[in-house]
Amino acid sequence: MLTVVIADRLGKGQNVAKGVEAAGGRAVVVPGMGADMRLGDAMQQENADLGISFCGSGGAGALTAATKYGYPERHGMRSVEEGITAINDGKTVLGFGFMDQEELGKRLVEAYVKKNA
Repeated sequence: MLTVVIADRLGKGQNVAKGVEAAGGRAVVVPGMGADMRLGDAMQQENADLGISFCGSGGAGALTAATKYGYPERHGMRSVEEGITAINDGKTVLGFGFMDQEELGKRLVEAYVKKNA
């Protein structure tokens, strides 16, 4: 089963998690304020396939995970389509502005499964 870690600067991410689960994935939401900065650590602990970070700029958590653990990342994204393109380009850590949307989680998991089937 695909494991997706979701880390939001404001401790949110529950809607994205619903979308991940609706698409058949396992969602792990990192709790608490500043969760985006712990994305890479949580991905390591969960042996995650995909990580999603949310903050104002859409970059801090994704860049930290890439720097600390070497995950291929893309940040500064603002749409579902940008995330799908990043997955198709082989990125496993995705940094978005605040987008706690069920559709985002669902479509990213679908894109990952399709690419890696």
